[in-house]
Amino acid sequence: MIRKLKTFTVQRLEVLNEHGKEDRRLMPKLSQKQIKELYKWMYITRVFDAKALKLQRTGRLGTYASMLGQEAAIIGSAYALRKQDWLFPSFRISGAMLLRGIDMAKLYSYWGGDERGSKPEKGVNVFPLCITVGEQPLHATGYAWGLKMQKKNAVVLTDFGDGATSEGDFHEALNFAGVFKAPVIFLCQNNQYAISIPVKKQTASETLAQKAIAYGIKGIQVDGNDIFAMLKATQDAIRDAGKGKPTLIEAYTYRMSDHTTSDDAKKYRSEKEVKSWMKKDPMLRLRRYMERKNIWNAKEEEKLQKEVEAMVDKAVKQYESMTPAPKEDIFKYIYAGGAQ
Repeated sequence: MIRKLKTFTVQRLEVLNEHGKEDRRLMPKLSQKQIKELYKWMYITRVFDAKALKLQRTGRLGTYASMLGQEAAIIGSAYALRKQDWLFPSFRISGAMLLRGIDMAKLYSYWGGDERGSKPEKGVNVFPLCITVGEQPLHATGYAWGLKMQKKNAVVLTDFGDGATSEGDFHEALNFAGVFKAPVIFLCQNNQYAISIPVKKQTASETLAQKAIAYGIKGIQVDGNDIFAMLKATQDAIRDAGKGKPTLIEAYTYRMSDHTTSDDAKKYRSEKEVKSWMKKDPMLRLRRYMERKNIWNAKEEEKLQKEVEAMVDKAVKQYESMTPAPKEDIFKYIYAGGAQ
């Protein structure tokens, strides 16, 4: 006997196009102050990122993963989180870590090779960032399940790249979340490449969002360069997570920089392709929107630039003046209770 099963569709969410024009029906409720805050955090992310690249090239940081072009996916999702919610970050979401309260100087120190930089201050709900591809969704799911068991009013958001969806950990996490209805949000930053491997060589699926269907959870594809769409999708996912309904958000975006400072993207993608995505720059489209609404101008842009550059320069000085960690730390924490 052949039985007909339920059919599925994958929704795609777009609110703000590359020309800065919004779909008013889908716009999240935001004040002018909040819109400016979103832009400011995207600006901080980009300046932090640019400075990190310069520091690495001059030998003052280790290998670094740039966020250039992915600011909307990073900030739109993090901005939606509430104070009690948790972030389990990957190596390409430093902007969200800053927004959630991680000290900028300490984050630079982490990328400089000092593990003390990964320790958040008390009250900052951010776990240490994960370098291993695809591992953090499992950690996030387990923690979310714990929150549910304790009846806590909080959800967990974890991010990862498209390459992580080819890892077993990703599928185990979604399966567990679906079965146990964990209050977790999976944010896939689909920046089109897992280092040098394009998405089409990773999966035969038309979208990455549809992978959620197999695990009984919601999957949605979002224009990842659209700050308003990312914010709305995450707000909806937070509401659903509180009801025991996990969500997989596929942020369809683009990595405009190299995979890391040890990569050369020119070897596997064309300059024409990169330039086509530059027209979809998430910061450019938000600035166009604000200018069209007469809530932003060149004078405010210049003021913000000076403010953020001063903030980043101060953080760099703090980082470079930090006392090095004691050499004995190499041998500490190997056994329970510290050094033996």
